[in-house]
Amino acid sequence: MPTNCISYPETNYFTPLILDYLSEKKELSNFYHRFPEIENFGAQITEKKKSYDHTIRKDLIQVLNDQYSKLTVSENTRANIDALESKNTFTVVTGHQLNLFTGPLYFLYKIISTINLTKKLKEKYPENNFVPIYWMATEDHDFEEINFFNLNGKKFKWNNADDRAGKTAVGGLSTEGLDEVFKLFSAEIGGGENAEFLKSTFEKGYLEHDTLSDATRFIANEIFGKYGLVIVAAGDKRLKKHFIPNVGSELVEHSSHKQTTETLQKINSLGYNIQVNPRDINLFYLTDEIRERIIERDGNYFVHETEISWTKEEILQELKDHPERFSPNVMTRPLYQEVILPNLCYIGGGGELAYWLELKSYFEAENVTFPMLLLRNSAMLQTGKQNDKREKLKISIQELFLKQHELINRKVRKISDIDIDFSGQKEHLVEQFQHMYDLAEKTDESFIGAVKAQEVKQLKGLDHLEKRLLKAQKRKLKDEVERIAELQNDLFPNRSLQERQTNFSEFYVEYGEELINKLMEELDPLESNFKILTFGRE
Repeated sequence: MPTNCISYPETNYFTPLILDYLSEKKELSNFYHRFPEIENFGAQITEKKKSYDHTIRKDLIQVLNDQYSKLTVSENTRANIDALESKNTFTVVTGHQLNLFTGPLYFLYKIISTINLTKKLKEKYPENNFVPIYWMATEDHDFEEINFFNLNGKKFKWNNADDRAGKTAVGGLSTEGLDEVFKLFSAEIGGGENAEFLKSTFEKGYLEHDTLSDATRFIANEIFGKYGLVIVAAGDKRLKKHFIPNVGSELVEHSSHKQTTETLQKINSLGYNIQVNPRDINLFYLTDEIRERIIERDGNYFVHETEISWTKEEILQELKDHPERFSPNVMTRPLYQEVILPNLCYIGGGGELAYWLELKSYFEAENVTFPMLLLRNSAMLQTGKQNDKREKLKISIQELFLKQHELINRKVRKISDIDIDFSGQKEHLVEQFQHMYDLAEKTDESFIGAVKAQEVKQLKGLDHLEKRLLKAQKRKLKDEVERIAELQNDLFPNRSLQERQTNFSEFYVEYGEELINKLMEELDPLESNFKILTFGRE
């Protein structure tokens, strides 16, 4: 089946900031370093090679080897980890939360965009190596955002009995309670070779690993290991020690807040929404029990809603002794990533890129090279049968993305055997009233207001009649209206983009490896279009 695509503006799902970034609007040029075109990566490689602290590579490889020690590691992933020792090896990174069983479909799109970009870079710059990285958000603590996934219109939720859930980093949470989710998932997914793979992956991931971090690493490795994906959990002390100077700057000088304030004002003055507002200190204090904000008051430091406190000297000593206890928030995590990785490009969704665009001046103040920012691929998956339905209903790809009432109204007007558009009558009415205005001006100007009121009343009357007629035609064409609504509801669950709602297992159980292979083949990270991919004829 052919692949269709539409432009991002035509989807009506992307913000003005992201659309203007994609079109390289001049006013945004100060908020990023280099635009992600293949020719621009040469200069990014040269700059990162000069600025990166290559001594970090040794610690990075040690940490990765430890984290992979209990996994079956593919030849491609092993080669990529080993390649990180070379000064000619660079990374492309995407980050994602530890969503239950990968969460929504765009988890796949992020990682595939990352893998495919490294392939393109290797073709263009063969003297270098490029490693795709999945940065696990192990230190996030918003458990309610990640403890479920949607399959076949049903929500599969993990009720974790660990009383630390929601209070400390999710990566260290016990996988206890996921056996119940597994039973429900197994019953829902049914039988067959593809279903058995999904059940096995879920069972081995969550029931044979003690922590959410280890389980998520296993699952991502099962799906993408053969493509050379390298999965990083960056909370290790050996990595955090390299971030000590930047954390010190944040604690003492409030550097991220200070450096981004002017940028946020500029973004706001251009009419864009601010994605993230920084705090004075953009760090958490992290232990096995809590992840809470660090606050400064009168020269002393406190952990929010605890009895923990330090003087300036004491907190800097704590940082030196235990850097792993200082956890970046959304403002400082990007800097940490770029300090410890020889990274060229970050691939993320629209919301992620929006907050990255706030950070360039902060990176410059910390003398860290700002990465290129690339919007991940977006796609909608449909069956051949759904595509046939769309064509029979004479709905264009662009029309599919309309709000449902707009789509239905448009199609009812088209297929109706009577004219429901009263535009001609309205124009004629306006012309008639123009004569009345001319008459009023020649006789009594006080009459103009009465004429205007009557014109408005009659135009509203025509609007009302038009809506009543449209409503009547919808009842008459009930079958067509229901089929249109049903198709759109199937493709846009919860009136949202499918990629933000549906779990990959819903498609994998039907298509197996064909799903991953087709996504690998069709998702071009440097092609700025929203793709509609069709599977099978049934």
